Amino acid sequence: MPTMTTSRCAVLFLANLAFLAHAPASAGPDEGIATDRPDFVESSNVVGLGRFQIETSVLGERGSRDAAYSRTVSTPTLLRYGIGETIELRLETDGHVREVMALPGGGGRATTNGYADTSLGLKWHLMDDAPGVPSVGLLVHADLASGSRAFRGQGVRPSVRLVGEWELPGGLSLGVMPGMGVDRTDAGAHAGYGILGIVLGKELTPELRGFVEVAAPRIATVAKGGTVATFDTGAAWLLSERCQLDAMVAFGLNRRTPSRALTVGFSFKL
Repeated sequence: MPTMTTSRCAVLFLANLAFLAHAPASAGPDEGIATDRPDFVESSNVVGLGRFQIETSVLGERGSRDAAYSRTVSTPTLLRYGIGETIELRLETDGHVREVMALPGGGGRATTNGYADTSLGLKWHLMDDAPGVPSVGLLVHADLASGSRAFRGQGVRPSVRLVGEWELPGGLSLGVMPGMGVDRTDAGAHAGYGILGIVLGKELTPELRGFVEVAAPRIATVAKGGTVATFDTGAAWLLSERCQLDAMVAFGLNRRTPSRALTVGFSFKL
């Protein structure tokens, strides 16, 4: 029997999301928008039964500290659809990518354009918060080798993350997200890595929140690709119950991480 390519799987998944978003209404009560951006630590909440949410952005990154020159601009986008009150389907990608790098020996610059891989996943809201108890969510994703050749990974790369969110006095909140994933080297060998993010948020007004964060989307030995880590700060502004603007700036904490990054995003819920 012929097999379906990962790119076709991603297209079908996206088409199903679009169909479901316009299906006859069986949506549950709308509790307003709660996004997984702009910070690295995900929300423990899901969008709700029958709800469709789009989180899109522009991200600019300046090269790692040991690079002569590199600049990358991408369009990270996350689509979320609630298949139950506690479970959602997810499609995520860095979208279109434009990378400019210095050539060795003063040979000018090389520009590469293409599309990033797509990730399919599920989020399950396991537990609501209570006094002294966090709100908890579980995310399971699989990155697919579906992008342009220059930005394509190797095979299917699964990951799992657990999110805990605490509401603290004084309008503060704390989010912690440990996890793990499996990558593949160019030779096809499996390489495991850890994931950790810690974010401290502050409600500045009912519509505006700020945050600071330490994020490590990849914790690994040098032989397995090394660790990527950032210090982030930013804010999110609710334009309405269903629309949000946000921005974040990130600073690399080691030589394998882009030295600076800036993202600006827009999210809305249907």
